[in-house]
Amino acid sequence: MPESIPSDAIGTLRECLANLKNTPTYRQIVEPRDGVLARFQPVFSLDHIPQLTEDEFRSFLLFENNHHWTGLQRQGSRIFSDMALLRDTLAQLLDEAQPIHDRLNMVNKRMIGIGKAIATGILLIAYPDRYGVWNRTSRGGMVALDIWPTFEWGESFGQKYVKINQVLLQLRDALQTDLWTLDAIWWALANEEFLTQTPVPDIRPGVADGPIAPSNQRFGLERHLHEFLRDNWDHLDIGQQWAIYAEDGDDEAGSGYEYVCPVGRIDILAKHRTDAKWLVVELKRGPSSDQAVGQALRYMGWVQQHLAQDGEEVRGLIISHDAGDSIRYAVSAVPSIDLRLYEVEFRLNEPDAIDAEMQEGGDD
Repeated sequence: MPESIPSDAIGTLRECLANLKNTPTYRQIVEPRDGVLARFQPVFSLDHIPQLTEDEFRSFLLFENNHHWTGLQRQGSRIFSDMALLRDTLAQLLDEAQPIHDRLNMVNKRMIGIGKAIATGILLIAYPDRYGVWNRTSRGGMVALDIWPTFEWGESFGQKYVKINQVLLQLRDALQTDLWTLDAIWWALANEEFLTQTPVPDIRPGVADGPIAPSNQRFGLERHLHEFLRDNWDHLDIGQQWAIYAEDGDDEAGSGYEYVCPVGRIDILAKHRTDAKWLVVELKRGPSSDQAVGQALRYMGWVQQHLAQDGEEVRGLIISHDAGDSIRYAVSAVPSIDLRLYEVEFRLNEPDAIDAEMQEGGDD
């Protein structure tokens, strides 16, 4: 970890904050801070934890209530399977009498579903002046700015967080802000190009018979393709063989989605479920070019040197809507990279058909 934060990193984060303040997003994720703390600090107080209900915890996981983090609710079913274990785990996590690295190691070992994003998010709510958030977005920002800590071999999940939190506290002081706002700045750093764009509706796979839109439909933004694959990964053919990479302390979603490394951002990084193989996935919503092959090779080389163990293979996969001769020839010369084309299906159901299905279900 650097003894002091480089001035160029501080300057970049200051610029991100200034840009964020000029958008409606600032009012959505930064200004609600006091209200969120007022609502959830009592929920995560040591006095209340023995009476914590599933509804109280579930409400915290929703972006509409925490105003800061999306996707936390994906872990709900696993977290709530044992409420007694959840209460006991949270009581230990929030007990300041114990070292923070011991508390996080405990959570990592015993509580399925509470990964680093949820655990450190709760710590930020309970102790907003002491603990910053370690999630995929904050990690990506620190890696991109070359301020990600250096870990020794064998360091535990909790020991790693101590180093990460030291960087976050340094940044908070240098930017003269708070840890809640700093967490929003990481989002701005990763998503600045999307702050002023209007999202288009998600296109989900059809499950019933009906008219199908032409197969030349494309995702409106590349991000929508990214998010679709992330959210539906386990239901796709690719997800049967490959699992999105998860680092120590990760939740089910894994940090392999938009995995930031020193040479860029890997759209999806996956590991084979049974074989000693890694997969670097490059996503292109429109026509792809042979430049995508060079990009995939760059990421594959980094994974081979820094993540893969001896004997592990690293492959590449380019997913695009269509592909011209240039990329087809390029891929044909690189046996370790495959090319796949996606199609979008949009189905509409006849009301009469739905009514009939409901009637059949009601007669059983």
